[in-house]
Amino acid sequence: MGTARKGDWVQVHSVVLRPGERAPQVPPDTAAVPLEMRVKGFLLRDAAVGDEVEVRTMTGRIVAGRLVSVNPPYRHDFGEPIPELLAVGRELREILGGGESD
Repeated sequence: MGTARKGDWVQVHSVVLRPGERAPQVPPDTAAVPLEMRVKGFLLRDAAVGDEVEVRTMTGRIVAGRLVSVNPPYRHDFGEPIPELLAVGRELREILGGGESD
């Protein structure tokens, strides 16, 4: 989606610190790249992807940045299953005397 209307849920991006502005104690590989911020919030005016905009976050803060996504999905998970942990719940129920729940 390339455009958004006031009130749409969007994500913005901005550079907080450029290389050279980073704290002196950060590792060299970290200091060589910008500190970036991505924030989701409700758009305060109609805009197109790529425009500089302001959003109101869920906590009420007003944040400015470049509009990068409209209705951004959540793209996180808990990673791959750990085989050693898959049977823990069943084994614990057996130890506690609850037996199988399936």
